Parts: sequence; C-alpha cells; structure tokens
Amino acid sequence: MPNKRLLSILVGIAFLLLLPLTAMQFTDEVQWTFVDFITATVLLLCFGLALELILQKVKTTRSRLVAVAVVFATLFLVWAELAVGIFGTPFSGS
Repeated sequence: MPNKRLLSILVGIAFLLLLPLTAMQFTDEVQWTFVDFITATVLLLCFGLALELILQKVKTTRSRLVAVAVVFATLFLVWAELAVGIFGTPFSGS
C-alpha cells in the first residue's frame, strides 16, 4: 500500500498549482509561464518531500517542530527571492 501522506503531498501540490492556473483564466494580473509552473512544482515537491522525510526520520516532537520550522523558513525565503528578489541574486524575478 502506498504511503498516504506522500499521496496527500502530491495532491496538495497539484491543488496549489491549479490556483494560479485558474486565476490566469479570469484575470490578466496572473501571468505564469511554463517555467514558472515547473519552478513552483520543483520547489513545492522538494518542500513536501523534506517534510515527509522529517516526519519519517525525526522522532521527538520538539526536533520535528524545529526541523519543520527551518524547512518552512527556507521555502519562504526561496519563494520570496524568486518572486521579488529580496536578496538581489541573479535568480530573482525583479
């Protein structure tokens, strides 16, 4: 039997990616390209798999919370850099 949590992660990623796809149908404010969808998919997949790994390998609740917080912070910082370039790297969207 496949891992239900992993399946939930994949369904969640698909749902999150449907939001900008749907928004693109109704407004010109959202203009994602194919590369944007691929980038978001890779980022969310890495995030989801990191969470799955933490939940499988880390045993104590406190350690899990710290590890999950680090993963969330990393996701936020990478997403913000790609979106608006808060650090000014060549990868930023600005």
